[in-house]
Amino acid sequence: TSASSWYALAAKNGDPIATFELGMMYQTGRGVPKSREKAAQLFKQAADMGNISAKYNLGLLHIEGRYVEPDTTRAAELIREAAEAGLVEAQYDYGGMLMEGAGVPPNAELGAEQIGLAAKEGLVAAQVDYATLLYLGQGVPRNLPEAVSWYAKAANAGNAVAQNRYAKLLAVGEGVDPDLEQAAMWRALARRQGLTDPVLDKLLVSIHPEELQRAEERARYWP
Repeated sequence: TSASSWYALAAKNGDPIATFELGMMYQTGRGVPKSREKAAQLFKQAADMGNISAKYNLGLLHIEGRYVEPDTTRAAELIREAAEAGLVEAQYDYGGMLMEGAGVPPNAELGAEQIGLAAKEGLVAAQVDYATLLYLGQGVPRNLPEAVSWYAKAANAGNAVAQNRYAKLLAVGEGVDPDLEQAAMWRALARRQGLTDPVLDKLLVSIHPEELQRAEERARYWP
């Protein structure tokens, strides 16, 4: 396609953004034959030129270890650079690597801080994980109301895991006032996405049939 020709020309002239974009085209097979090997070469070129997104993608390839050598330490370095430059997905992944000690010495406080940054930027998966860290007091002081607020945010964004966990906290009144009807509504929304939970079902066994009906009706018309 003309787009791939243009990117190829710009990449040849040392344009880091074009080099990265061409790598993404090869990665997905958009407008060019799919080749993850070619994508890896282009990500490396663009990363060497300082492109942040390329560093992040190259870091992921080093974790996978198929098109570049497996190297979690190098992966952590690249993903850290991307995280420090403000790339939200990199902040989330680097946070996870710090929590697990993958390619870096384990550091729960710094890991939670990175996941928190990604959560605040609106990354829904990070919001769920940050809520869990706050709930457990892992890497951050335990804070149930704050955990609830992050689960609620991710639940409202449509995340089934968050909907299920928020429902549980509402059912038992942990970090929030108990509200069985609200809990049942979120359970219905999580179920709609295929997530069922026998523990939550037990917590809602005492709900009044009218409340349950109202909750399921609200779930049906939920945006």
